[in-house]
Amino acid sequence: MFYGEGEERRLRAAFGDGPVRLWKWWWERRHRLADWFLAVCAFPWNALFTLAPGGDLIRALTAPLLAVDMPSPLQFAVLGTQALALALALVLPVAVSLTLLVRRTRPNWLMSTALVLLLFFGNPVPCMLGLYSYASWFTDRRRLALWSALMVAAVAGTSLVSQNGIAVTFLFLVMGVALPLTLGLWVGTRRQLIGNLRERAERLEREQHLLADRAINAERTRIAREMHDVVAHRVSMMVLRAGGLEVNAPDERTAEAAGLIRTTGRKALGELREILGVLRESTDGPGEAPTAPQPVLSDLARLVGEWRSAGMGVELVTGGRPRPLPAQAERTAFRVVQEALTNAGRHAPGAGVQVRVDYGERDLEVAVSNEPRPPRAPGAPEPPRGGGYGLAGLRERIVLAEGTLTAGPYPDGGWQVRAVLPLTGDG
Repeated sequence: MFYGEGEERRLRAAFGDGPVRLWKWWWERRHRLADWFLAVCAFPWNALFTLAPGGDLIRALTAPLLAVDMPSPLQFAVLGTQALALALALVLPVAVSLTLLVRRTRPNWLMSTALVLLLFFGNPVPCMLGLYSYASWFTDRRRLALWSALMVAAVAGTSLVSQNGIAVTFLFLVMGVALPLTLGLWVGTRRQLIGNLRERAERLEREQHLLADRAINAERTRIAREMHDVVAHRVSMMVLRAGGLEVNAPDERTAEAAGLIRTTGRKALGELREILGVLRESTDGPGEAPTAPQPVLSDLARLVGEWRSAGMGVELVTGGRPRPLPAQAERTAFRVVQEALTNAGRHAPGAGVQVRVDYGERDLEVAVSNEPRPPRAPGAPEPPRGGGYGLAGLRERIVLAEGTLTAGPYPDGGWQVRAVLPLTGDG
């Protein structure tokens, strides 16, 4: 069995390009070379069996006519018949060799020629080669059975005319019909089995590569999401605090340091958005991979406290009956609140924000709304621009959790992000 691309590269590295190329050339043409080999090697045997005296039907039919005294014209006719038989005996071996060259594409030509040689000359070589080739290369068992029956009938007719014994006829049937037929069926079945196994191995290899690509894409999506949810969140808080410190700095040196920190943080956010874009370009769909540790709803108080310490006025309101919920729902709800607070701190600094979590019987509702952005003080830094990946990542998470997400402005200029997550378990 020939090797794949990976094995071919290893063989080229081990033996060089020349031997591998020669072996590949031979492997791709091995069946055609085998046809030529059989055609050349079978010619002398076909000629020998066809020209051998005794056993052929034409000789048996014409010999009694030559044994009696007959007129000269009739003798010439018999001699002409024998000359024709001799010409056929010389031409038919060549015809058998030619049909052997097309035995895998035109098997009926070989079988017809073999039947003629077996019936009229008692030559079993084309019959053996024809039955073997048909059984090993073709799956039409009905036609194979028909040809086998015709060959058996031809052997019986030849043995009857030649007055061969039962033992000779049985040996002829075994060696000329049964043995090549059995060997051809075994070779053909083995070839089909190897082909099926090779196809299965190639399919499994393709599926393995596909699963590996999916795993890579899922990991890229997970990394992009976690980098945005965690790193961007921390850097945004750093930029926000540095901006506040720059405006309210007690001295110029502190203001310069805070401005440098804010500028560096904004550059880091820009570079982070570029990295997230590269990570998301090659993914074919959202993937989910576990991370540890994963934040839950009990971490909301810590998250709100961090933003309060950064100067944001955040109010946390809880409704319904707080209880443990499915891990995916709690993790998704936390990320919604985290992303909404990050956006509020980036686009509406100084505005009041309300975080509301409602524990329903069948769903969990999370809403983060902020007031309109207050007028920017003179000298205050411009808020950093977003890359648009935050809401896209939230929508991916919500879709995975089979929930709904709405985000949009209020008429007075405020903004709200609202997510509803179905509860499929009780935690």
